[in-house]
Amino acid sequence: MDLTDFGAGAQYIAGRLTGGTGTEPFQVVNPATGKTVQAVTLASTEDVDTAVAAAKAALPEWSAATPGARSEALLKLAAVLAEHADDFARVETAQTGKPIKLSTEFDVPGTVDNTSFFAGAARNLEGKAAGEYSGDHTSYVRREAIGVVGSISPWNYPLQMAAWKVLPAIAAGNTIVLKPAELTPLTSLMFARACTEAGIPDGVVNVVTGAGRGAGEHLVSHPDVAMVSFTGSTPVGKRVAELAVAGVKRTHLELGGKAPFVVFDDADLDAAVHGAVAASLINSGQDCTAATRAYVQRPLYDAFVAGVAELYGQVRIGDPLNPATDLGPLVSYAHRDRVAGFVERARSYATVVTGGPARVLGHDGTDLSVGAYYLPTLITGAAQSSEVVQGEIFGPVLVVLPFDSDEEGLRLANDTPYGLAASAWTTNVHRSLRATREIKAGCVWVNDHIPIISEMPHGGYKSSGYGKDMSQYSLDEYTQVKHVMFDTTAVARKDWHRTVFGDR
Repeated sequence: MDLTDFGAGAQYIAGRLTGGTGTEPFQVVNPATGKTVQAVTLASTEDVDTAVAAAKAALPEWSAATPGARSEALLKLAAVLAEHADDFARVETAQTGKPIKLSTEFDVPGTVDNTSFFAGAARNLEGKAAGEYSGDHTSYVRREAIGVVGSISPWNYPLQMAAWKVLPAIAAGNTIVLKPAELTPLTSLMFARACTEAGIPDGVVNVVTGAGRGAGEHLVSHPDVAMVSFTGSTPVGKRVAELAVAGVKRTHLELGGKAPFVVFDDADLDAAVHGAVAASLINSGQDCTAATRAYVQRPLYDAFVAGVAELYGQVRIGDPLNPATDLGPLVSYAHRDRVAGFVERARSYATVVTGGPARVLGHDGTDLSVGAYYLPTLITGAAQSSEVVQGEIFGPVLVVLPFDSDEEGLRLANDTPYGLAASAWTTNVHRSLRATREIKAGCVWVNDHIPIISEMPHGGYKSSGYGKDMSQYSLDEYTQVKHVMFDTTAVARKDWHRTVFGDR
């Protein structure tokens, strides 16, 4: 099967690629060139209804399959994904603009690994041991599928986020309707087609490509959708929660981030500088865990700023299909302008040390003015309360602020509404333990920033949402817990009955 042959189809429903029945065509654009990658017709609410119906119809058979059978299907899916790895990487780069080396070495292999992990997790349903906890009954716990899951994934990691939504849901026996961001739907469609090639039954995995206010809200509100999972901005996440709670649906929200990067005065400066550059520029900074606020203890502050500025100047910006390119464009011209707005407003109250709009040739001669490029940008002198410190910029922008005492550094790290990820840089074990204990975030790295692994959970505190992606914790969230209790006495008249009627 050629997974890249989309035709005019932007919907994948009941094992078939179809066109949407919406009234307006939509262009998936390569942000490096401005050229159309794929013209699609977006989904209407009727398409969402059709997809949910397909998922509902597939649920009885799939939820009744043994954990071993679901595991086997996911192992086959991992093999199919690996077989088509080059196609996935190429399409991911075309629709997002991310460097091909990131797609090839991070997005695709990470997705294959996630798939292999959930193939194993499907056979590991955890719960309390069966036992006679009351003395007169045997109790045990069942984990059962919730039902049809409605998921909405973002545009920054289209393939990986599709996998993070689909894999735990179907490993647990649910069926799913996924709505990817309309800017970047192509690898989500490829992923669904790969599921069919792997033998996963029709209707278990469905994809509808539509706008958030139409298809997305209809999916979240659909009466046959039992659980909603959303990854995206905090404001939109609040809207998703409002719609879901009206239907008393289980919700999983992975929302915005503003990750602090705390450098103590005993840190390895060279490691911290290199770590900050990599962590702030991954995926052009379009990563909810990217380092965005560096707090550096005053003795290292000047050297840290100088080191990051120097390395920013060495980053190779150009054609994302060039294997030597480090930094590609932002996902769209509109998003580039949004990032630029943050930086331009900051010039009135802070110092832009380096960076800004890209108006020169790239390292390989690419005309950067054609694409949605933005240079690595370093800002100092901003107040803690300022927009660039508190707001989610979601671009290649790092703000650096000094601190004096450890208490101040940790307090500043926690001083935003977000709590998705953070890092602490120190060679002192006591400092690192304190930082990991006191920083309010779902993930705290020590002397590194960004790596994720399938076996460990990803999710936030505070306005960064709730619920976990990846790991056994994620699988558990896609199950219903049922307590089953058997009488062991065979006694008709139970002693506890007297609390309701009669005497002993």
